[in-house]
Amino acid sequence: MRGANQLILPGVGAFGDAMNNLRNRGLVDAVLDAVRSGRPLLGLCLGLQLLFEESEEFGMHRGLAIIPGRVRRFAVPGLHVPHVGWNQVEGLKPDPLLEGVPEGAYFYFVHSYYVEPADRNDQLAQTEYGPRFCSIARRGNVWGAQFHPEKSQAMGKRLLSNFVRIG
Repeated sequence: MRGANQLILPGVGAFGDAMNNLRNRGLVDAVLDAVRSGRPLLGLCLGLQLLFEESEEFGMHRGLAIIPGRVRRFAVPGLHVPHVGWNQVEGLKPDPLLEGVPEGAYFYFVHSYYVEPADRNDQLAQTEYGPRFCSIARRGNVWGAQFHPEKSQAMGKRLLSNFVRIG
């Protein structure tokens, strides 16, 4: 990992278990060192959530604290949770990660929790599912997407290609 030009932090599962696995494998310091060195990092789905300070999933758990904010559960009466399926992403500002991704492009989501950045400037894109939530975050050389680009066909491929070009 220390020799990589870029990092992708994927994730499927529970926040607390994922953080415990990163700690037990000695990867927390490696991820933080890579970020501090300026290497681009892209968190995907749970990988995005792990970038934040804490999550309320199954109790409170500390995250990597790269992006200030929390991970919260969808809690809207009548809203089906988990959020599963195709949904639109609305870019909030230009960014190299979104180059060539048209406004309102569809991506594939599977999640019950969403990130809530403490600083609105860290929100790169949003999606509506009940309330609007941050679907792409960015702080410096760190990006994260709540959806699964690997399941999002052409738009997912475009986003991943853009990330490779960033590095």
